[in-house]
Amino acid sequence: MTALNRVPSLMARAGTASALTLAAVGGSLVVPGLASDAEAATPATKALQVAASKKGSPYKYGAAGPHRFDCSGLTLYSYKKAGKKLPRTAAQQYNKTRHISSGSRKAGDLVFFHSGSNVYHVGIYAGKGKIWHSPKTGEVVKLEKIWTKSVWYGRVK
Repeated sequence: MTALNRVPSLMARAGTASALTLAAVGGSLVVPGLASDAEAATPATKALQVAASKKGSPYKYGAAGPHRFDCSGLTLYSYKKAGKKLPRTAAQQYNKTRHISSGSRKAGDLVFFHSGSNVYHVGIYAGKGKIWHSPKTGEVVKLEKIWTKSVWYGRVK
């Protein structure tokens, strides 16, 4: 192996040592073109993380956090923490989102439960057919499988 052929492996080892050293002393490594986790997170992703962080918080009608929530209070609070403004009720939130198909849904989109044209519940889509939501009196914020096909999806603008 010539010295020229060894340069990439030597650089790789030096880079690894530098990164490990930085990590050991609490430093950070800046790589052009790569965003940090915080910078890469979209408002939808942040809202989903906020909702998940409220797991176990009790349901209370009319509550919008930070310790108790009704369904639309949880979505309002989560998106507010992510830098987006939503109206107060599930129906108002539905009217303020960009309506999307179930095939286009992504984690962080809102899931609206309806009976006919009446929207009565909302949660935040978590992926794999599940939502984070604050269900009803006597329950807590939790991750749950979507239990009906009577849902519409909305993306916060």
